[in-house]
Amino acid sequence: MKTTKLLAQFAFVLTSISLAIGAQAQTVLKFSHTDQQQGGRHAAAQIFAKKVADYTQNRYKVNVFCCSQLGSDPKNIEQLVAGGIDFTVSATGSYAPHIDSLNLTMLPFLFDSYEQGWKFYDESKWLKTQFDKAPAKGFRFLATWEAGFRCMTTKDVLNSPADAKGKKLRTFPNEMMRWLLEDVGFGVQIMPLPEVYLAIQQGAIAGQENPIDTIYSNKFYEVAPNITMTRHVYSPIPMAISEKTWQKLSPADQKAITRAAVEAGAWNRIEVKSSEEKQIAEMASKGAKINSPSLTPFREAVKPTYEKAKAKWGADTDAILADAAAVRKALPVK
Repeated sequence: MKTTKLLAQFAFVLTSISLAIGAQAQTVLKFSHTDQQQGGRHAAAQIFAKKVADYTQNRYKVNVFCCSQLGSDPKNIEQLVAGGIDFTVSATGSYAPHIDSLNLTMLPFLFDSYEQGWKFYDESKWLKTQFDKAPAKGFRFLATWEAGFRCMTTKDVLNSPADAKGKKLRTFPNEMMRWLLEDVGFGVQIMPLPEVYLAIQQGAIAGQENPIDTIYSNKFYEVAPNITMTRHVYSPIPMAISEKTWQKLSPADQKAITRAAVEAGAWNRIEVKSSEEKQIAEMASKGAKINSPSLTPFREAVKPTYEKAKAKWGADTDAILADAAAVRKALPVK
């Protein structure tokens, strides 16, 4: 009996040591983003986390923090640079304070379809050169995930730029977006995403602009029921890792985590594109008014945006426009 008891105690100690070693061996990484739990980027982040665990034999665990729990998009990127978090995913223009030329990705009406946008983000030599600047800034792009084309939700009907006069619209902090919206006729209000719903409800702003997936997951249509399908900017969301984190990884783990990011992004692209019509239909069934006015007046209104871009970024503006034109020519919308 005594021998059996000793063996049992020994087995328990060995198990405890084994579990402790296993726990120590697992590195926990933080992934912070601003999307809601039902949004496309949160679903992709969870897929990414699972793939990281699978591809690293559970040596890495990714904890996903949604809904701006750890900060706004600018704060998340600042934390990425500082090494306070390990991953984030945000609109390309959100990274512009660190890589100024990325403001140009927010030029209006560059693309007419998801497929054009995907080809550009996968193949543009100009964009690759800009993304290659990121490690020196403290982060590194692993893959381009999807949010969609930005549209406007307002309390009142928006049929043309004339309807924007005297009204304040919320957007995220980005120089090109500010120029664009001001040229359309709006006053621009910058505020964190979690504050937008209440600000519209209380009348502090007339509405906001975001991709359909974001409008749907944040239920902005409840307080700003007029959804205008301007599709004024194609707005994917590059997913990035802190350079401090990257440098701690072995080459094999770098490869595994990059693979997970690319695969989650491929799923995310299809999911966002395929969900758009269903989300629009559901919002309409709940009282949203879907408006598809002529975009010609909007395109005319933002011509000065292009002139400002050329004046500020010169050759970079010409380069992105050339790459975008080549994509539109290769994949024309019928």
